[in-house]
Amino acid sequence: MTYYSWILAFHVMSVISWMAMLFYLPRLFIYHVEYADNGSAFTDVIKIQEEKLWRIIGQPAMIASLLSGLLMIFLNPALFHSGIWLHIKLTAVTLLILYHLSLNHYRKQLAQGSCTKSGKFFRFYNEVPTLLMIVIVIMVVVRPV
Repeated sequence: MTYYSWILAFHVMSVISWMAMLFYLPRLFIYHVEYADNGSAFTDVIKIQEEKLWRIIGQPAMIASLLSGLLMIFLNPALFHSGIWLHIKLTAVTLLILYHLSLNHYRKQLAQGSCTKSGKFFRFYNEVPTLLMIVIVIMVVVRPV
């Protein structure tokens, strides 16, 4: 257990990086949909930003978050018997993973020019990770029984 605090610190840093991508990528989608003409230089820049944010920050941060979280559970399996909080948190994390994968789906559609979603949709969709983050943080910090 001497390394548990280091794993926890790495987990928190990974989650922060992952959440940054989850918050910012839909904002790029809004710019892509509302302010770009097909074939413009601005569209090309947005596509590059979307792809790099996904591939260089989002994917590695999600994988690091999941691996470090699973490692913490493996090192301390008693967490599963500490109340329902962990089950609720893991459910919210599963939804966050599905959201993450959906962003890649929309990213690919936008890159191909086949996305029919509006800026208004992406503004609403951008709130999903915030709601899930609230649930996750409350479950971890407050740990209701």
